[in-house]
Amino acid sequence: MIGALLYLQFRSTANQFVSRIKRLKKPKYLAGFLVGGFYFYFYFFRTLLFPSRKSVGAAPPELTPDILAGLEPVGAALLFIIVLFKWVLPHERAALNFTEAEVTFLFPAPVKRRTLIHFKLLKSQMGILFSTLLMAFLSNRVGQGGAAWIHLVGWWILFSTLNLHFLGASFARTRMLDAGITNTQRRIALLAVVMILLGAVIYWTSRTITAPTNDDLADLRAMWTYATRALDTGAASILLYPFRIMVRPFLAQDAIAFLNALWPAATLLVLHYVWVIRSDVAFEEASADLARKRAELISAARQSGGQIAGRKPKRPPFALASIGPTPVALLWKNLIGAGSMFTPRMWIVLACVFGLPAVVFSMNAGSGPASSIVGMLVLMGVIWSLLAGPQILRQDFRQDLRMVDVLKIYPLAGWRVVLGELLAPAVILAAVQWFLLLLGVVVLTQGPDGAPVPLTARLSVAAGAAMVLPLIDLISLLIPNAAVLIFPAWFQTGQEGAHGVEATGQRLIFAIGQLLAFLVALIPAVMVFALVFFVARFGVGWVAAVPLASMAAAVALAAEVALGIGFLGKIFERFDLSADGQT
Repeated sequence: MIGALLYLQFRSTANQFVSRIKRLKKPKYLAGFLVGGFYFYFYFFRTLLFPSRKSVGAAPPELTPDILAGLEPVGAALLFIIVLFKWVLPHERAALNFTEAEVTFLFPAPVKRRTLIHFKLLKSQMGILFSTLLMAFLSNRVGQGGAAWIHLVGWWILFSTLNLHFLGASFARTRMLDAGITNTQRRIALLAVVMILLGAVIYWTSRTITAPTNDDLADLRAMWTYATRALDTGAASILLYPFRIMVRPFLAQDAIAFLNALWPAATLLVLHYVWVIRSDVAFEEASADLARKRAELISAARQSGGQIAGRKPKRPPFALASIGPTPVALLWKNLIGAGSMFTPRMWIVLACVFGLPAVVFSMNAGSGPASSIVGMLVLMGVIWSLLAGPQILRQDFRQDLRMVDVLKIYPLAGWRVVLGELLAPAVILAAVQWFLLLLGVVVLTQGPDGAPVPLTARLSVAAGAAMVLPLIDLISLLIPNAAVLIFPAWFQTGQEGAHGVEATGQRLIFAIGQLLAFLVALIPAVMVFALVFFVARFGVGWVAAVPLASMAAAVALAAEVALGIGFLGKIFERFDLSADGQT
């Protein structure tokens, strides 16, 4: 029977490949395929097929032997945290990832449960092999020690072991539920065991190495060295030993070291395989229910543009008045669609997870470098929100493209609809950025050289950034929404959109175009800021000049946003999705 399942998997993969080849007849997929193919060639395959002298054995200067020596314990600690979450957080019964068609034809067939598990493992290897190739290429470009084949096999062992462990953990959770152990009882018991183990680790470590000093927290390299020494000592090394076995093949420096690390990792992989195969757990009902829910979600998303029917209604972010500015109604709708991204719980978690530790660390570190490290992380968060935030938050025309006919029947001017569609992601981004700015004002008390940073200077920079950032967010959101309205046939909607090299190429084309348009849009504001700043600093000083120049730049950005919204409003009024032949 396994032969028939192998044939099924082979034909499914072959048919998918043929359908993608036929899709290249359309210009939008052909252009995406060419750009994506060049990207993968120059970024991955060029260094593999034609390695230059610089790319063979070249070591980035920042990856010193001390850092490489700490990769094993730190990587093992990260794996421990990932595995712990997989045991504590999930609450559902074991469900294998079958499609609705596979459930219909395979589950009633005379197929053993063990054969279905083998088929699931075989299907999962497709994704594991792709992830292995991708990570091997990336690690071989920046990694240290070991040849490309060592990284390739090392990643495959790591991903395969984790996949088997997650599957076995789901079977174990199902056994507990069948035995009458509730999810709450399981979580309490697991967390109690983990707390006992962590207590033993902390006690043993405190008696083995000294507490961290200011020198140990002076910079990232010093903190890395101390964390490595703590994880490599006593009970921590024993607790993390199975995870270190998983990491060692990838970190091997040569073939001999790889073979010495391979057999323990392979043994652990085989033990996981035996554990999964010998688990006699009923997963058919949960798997069928999972396939049915997934099919319903995809069907509902295709019909309603991402709005899933039948779910529990989300609580509105604020009470919508019966009379008021019409864009606020669209803001209210899209904030509801944002779900957990805009709830009081999310902000409390954000403050507890990022804000409180950063403040405590900055206050206790007592050194300029440590404070500047936290400030640098805050700055990186602001930059990341500017670059990646508009791509992640899609509660605008990118979500409502299939409902554009409904939006057009509203008795609203086009610019009002465009403004309302942009407000939700802009509000979320601005709120996150203001939180980061506030955090930076609190923690960035000293510079890298240890010199104190005055509160007035911190408030000046934060106030200027707070005025400019929301308008920059609107500009960065105008560009992808303009692409949706101008090139709707190129835009991918929902899970039924294209995947693969051609889809990657399409995203690259839009990303490059968006970056160029974004940089061009910032030129007038930068020129206005520079002019006002250099004039005002001689009269009122740079502390007062920064918010004044930022205010002038904000006016320039606001003018650009108004022109952009007006332009897109006219395009929206003439927009006809059926005439663009989107497929």
